[in-house]
Amino acid sequence: MAGTNFKQQIAAALANENLSRALSRFASDYVVSRERIYANKDFGALREEISEAKRRAAGNMEALAARFAEAVSARGAVVFYAASAREARDYIVKLASERGVKTVVKSKSMASEEIHLNESLAVAGVEVVETDLGERIIQLCGQRPSHMVMPAIHMTRQEVAGIFSREGGESLPPDDIGRLVKVARKRLRQKFLTADMGISGANIAVAETGTVIMVTNEGNGRLTTTLPPLHVIIVGLEKLVEKFEDAVPILEALPRSATAQAITSYVTFITGTSEAVDLDGNMAVKELHVVLLDNGRKELSRDPVFKEALQCIRCASCLNVCPVFQQIGGHVFGHVYTGGIGTILTAFFHGLEASEKIQSLCIGCERCKEFCPGKIDIPRLILELRKRVADKKGLPLFTRLVLKGVLPRKKLFHGALRLASRAQGPLVNKKKGTVNLPPFLGGGELKDLPSLASRPLRVRAGQSAACRPHTAAGKKRVGFFAGCLVDFVYPEIGESVEKVLKAAGFEYVFLPGQTCCGYPARQMGDPVTMMELARQNLSAVKDATIECLMTPCPTCTHALKNVYPSLLKEDTLYGELAQKTAQAVYDFADFIYRNVGKQKDLPFKPLKKKVTYHDSCHLKRSLGVFEQPRELLKLAGADLREMNGADECCGFGGSYLIKYPNISGKILDKKLKNILDTGAELVAVECPGCLMQLNRGLAGKANNGVEVKFLASLLAESLCR
Repeated sequence: MAGTNFKQQIAAALANENLSRALSRFASDYVVSRERIYANKDFGALREEISEAKRRAAGNMEALAARFAEAVSARGAVVFYAASAREARDYIVKLASERGVKTVVKSKSMASEEIHLNESLAVAGVEVVETDLGERIIQLCGQRPSHMVMPAIHMTRQEVAGIFSREGGESLPPDDIGRLVKVARKRLRQKFLTADMGISGANIAVAETGTVIMVTNEGNGRLTTTLPPLHVIIVGLEKLVEKFEDAVPILEALPRSATAQAITSYVTFITGTSEAVDLDGNMAVKELHVVLLDNGRKELSRDPVFKEALQCIRCASCLNVCPVFQQIGGHVFGHVYTGGIGTILTAFFHGLEASEKIQSLCIGCERCKEFCPGKIDIPRLILELRKRVADKKGLPLFTRLVLKGVLPRKKLFHGALRLASRAQGPLVNKKKGTVNLPPFLGGGELKDLPSLASRPLRVRAGQSAACRPHTAAGKKRVGFFAGCLVDFVYPEIGESVEKVLKAAGFEYVFLPGQTCCGYPARQMGDPVTMMELARQNLSAVKDATIECLMTPCPTCTHALKNVYPSLLKEDTLYGELAQKTAQAVYDFADFIYRNVGKQKDLPFKPLKKKVTYHDSCHLKRSLGVFEQPRELLKLAGADLREMNGADECCGFGGSYLIKYPNISGKILDKKLKNILDTGAELVAVECPGCLMQLNRGLAGKANNGVEVKFLASLLAESLCR
């Protein structure tokens, strides 16, 4: 749980090398296995089916709950609706007391973790035994789950062997996994046979038949639901679907997305009570109670933005591919439900305050959105969560001063950057030509950053660039939106873009009225400031005589193309202009490849270098640009070497680098290893933030002279003229 020592918890997690090694290894294996298991499936079509069914269920939650309860009751079960976690706990504890329950066996249930059921039963004098192997491990060592599907994923086999050895008073070898599992099962078997109550969760609940569906990989689930004479199922309202057909795509996607399996070992269907034979051979009807749990779910379904989170099928694929989760695990990155989706669920199930700190852990790489079978835009929901936290508690003082007092005031903002470029001298490493920030900006961990340019691109381009007359009849005028990093840190990139554009037969037009795209403000929970900056930039576009707009920064391209139209859709003055501009915005590589790359009209000298390419998160996921840069590199004669995890985040994340430099650095280390493993001489990038991050990373490594170059710069240098 995020507490007052949040930064210390992060530092402790990052210092645990076993944790990051285990999670990173699993993540790499998972991506490969998942791709293989989905090979013969249309994932896009499957996620459409799931999202549609879950959207329909979320929009009709109360009616489906009533229909489900009626169907279950008709089949002999008792249904209890719990509005809160407390009501659910009290009902189950009271039931255990009335039935004289001494021992409970539990199959894996995140809903029971959510309501803190084990603690309440223990206080009532009931022994609770977790029977899922992962849950049993963490129960024995007094921890909580670090992952929604694999609760003990953070633990090594040595730690597990030690736990089981202490429990049974015998020494167990850590390398004999089979024996560890056998010992655990043997010890649990007597618990199953003597338990008075079994408690399980549910993966799906079908309203039309009252059927509860549970998918498991261990026999413990079946034993929990069949052996004890009393069975309690805890069903979150989000597990409801309307009809049996709606369960089919979920059953197809859940094991594939959770553990990269085509199907789990057990798929259990429970429809009402059933007759059973006790140990004396007597027939009896098993007692079945179903607890329908609300605890914030109805509120979630009524929220016009966050109701999308109810499309989650709890596969945890968002955790499996999250670069931050891979470094710090679930105990920091979660309350009960972990990772990106867990951050959102925490806000509704446990209160906004419980998610206040953990929401800031999202780096915004959007990889989770790409893998989610429920088609949930988790990064967008986390941005909305940040906004609501900021609306309720206010932005931190320094952040508020920058976002409200400096950023929207163009002259002040640009003047401050110019002043900083002249005042940075004492921070510059003369030998490397880089800047090391003081401890109060990044805890002393931000080193080898690029210095601010003495002459920004706007000065080099000239103040009248947008009004410059046509240089030749018929030339297409391409407006250039530089973005802050290219304008004030890497102006040479802008000059390279101009050189390539001219060689391709276009006219380069720098827009002098441009300023920050505003995306950092949105990332910090202040979309209002981004709206103000959007208006300023759209005014600059309107004042220029151009036919299209091109930018070398994927974040700026994403802002102009995707975010501005959404932010300003209700703006009577700028809404239409935002839509029109969005249709004319291109990323550099996409524009060059569309217009000249396909025809191979640019004359290049053969590069003759081993080059690997790093995909920017926004460029690939928000803009769908990933083949074009590679094709341009091949046209330039590069020997292209694909790295492992080419589209995994480098750890930059804009302000994330300043807020969490230690997490950013760990993510960067993984990326650098993948780069160096290729044996490439050069890394090509098409994001100035990634350029900064990889440059500073390689500056501190024995990298055998590996360079990082911006794609536009590389192409400009390779031109024959």
